[in-house]
Amino acid sequence: MVSGALQVAGLLIGGIGMIGTFAVTGMPQWRVSAFIEHNIIVFETIWEGLWMHCIRQANIRMQCKVYDSVLALSADLQASRGLMCAGSALSSLAFLVAAVGMKCTRCRQSSWPAKGYILLTAGLLFILSGAITLIPVCWVASTIIKDFYNPAVNIAQKRELGEALYLGWVAAFCLLAAGAIFCCFCRCCEKTRNYGYSAPPHHPLHSQHLHRTTESSYSRSQYV
Repeated sequence: MVSGALQVAGLLIGGIGMIGTFAVTGMPQWRVSAFIEHNIIVFETIWEGLWMHCIRQANIRMQCKVYDSVLALSADLQASRGLMCAGSALSSLAFLVAAVGMKCTRCRQSSWPAKGYILLTAGLLFILSGAITLIPVCWVASTIIKDFYNPAVNIAQKRELGEALYLGWVAAFCLLAAGAIFCCFCRCCEKTRNYGYSAPPHHPLHSQHLHRTTESSYSRSQYV
């Protein structure tokens, strides 16, 4: 019962992390325009994402445009594209592997080793996808903070942390937590299986010999 609930919890947390990774990859709110000092034009907000940049004005609908060239992006955004796509693919694969492993819950005892290996693979994939998702989010956030406090950068070009970065941290944490759950569950299954194998075997001939020895001892005690 506890193991089944642990598997379901890991799958749900991994699913939330997977959906969050997809959302962060497509969201344009990676970099948001900062309103500081003389840059007080609050009726216009600029969003910069991995695939497009958007301009939202007051009382006017938001307008988005896809980047004309990948080379026009900064180095951190270029690398973030590939890393986030890889993280999304790995999180999807980890979710599918974990779902396949959970289907073996009602199998017979001989399938437990295979089940443990499947869940271990899912856990490692979740951890890898979480680490890959965490790298671009932290990289972009570090670049934004560094440029924000750099006096050589123009005020109009300074940006703040967008909602996509905060969501990326949450998604990466969920993926890492799901991976830890599945790896710990596989470890517990391995300990249980080893404990079961260490039990002494119950052989019928051994029991019959013990029964005969007991009867002979009882007979000798009566004659004495």
